[in-house]
Amino acid sequence: MTHFDLSLYLVTDRSLALNRSLEYVVKEAAEGGVTMVQLREKDCSSKEFLNLAIQLKRCLKSFAIPLIINDRLDIALACDADGLHIGQNDIPYEIARRLLGKDKIIGLSVENVRDVIEANKLDVDYIGISPVFSTPTKTDTAEALGLDGVREITKLSEHPSVGIGGINLSNAHEVIAAGADGISVVSAIMSHPDPRLSALQLKDIVVKNKLK
Repeated sequence: MTHFDLSLYLVTDRSLALNRSLEYVVKEAAEGGVTMVQLREKDCSSKEFLNLAIQLKRCLKSFAIPLIINDRLDIALACDADGLHIGQNDIPYEIARRLLGKDKIIGLSVENVRDVIEANKLDVDYIGISPVFSTPTKTDTAEALGLDGVREITKLSEHPSVGIGGINLSNAHEVIAAGADGISVVSAIMSHPDPRLSALQLKDIVVKNKLK
């Protein structure tokens, strides 16, 4: 199994990158302390998605940061990514595991207690608690769980967890305090004028609150 650290998990969105290249933002974020990167592309061709994945994998290699592909098992296989993140309506976990093999990281989004109970029956590597707060970057998710939802889910879950959805510098500490092992951010880094600085600040918040 590839080693991974959920502390600061960047999910990409090129539309939020302020006209900067994806590779530039990801490299800056990696230098600032991001611990995992998920390539999320909903509106590009498979060829473009694959080319982006290959670029990011090359970029992240020197940082020893895992590249996770969102949703697309074929892209994860084609670029030999470190792992795959799937939602409740994506390819079933059992099929993803069979095709990717036991050494790849597989994360699963959970949106309620029922999802967590089902996830506990699977040997997924982590769960994504989604969404913690309401967010415009993901329009296909359930109602926001809030911090009480994070507390309930992390107590129930047998897997490490990362919170996603509306997390930024002002509320990151609350998500860790509620029991999540890490935070996943999109616009807090992708749209920041200085992605490296934002990553540094977010990572510092996570580390300090994990020590409490």
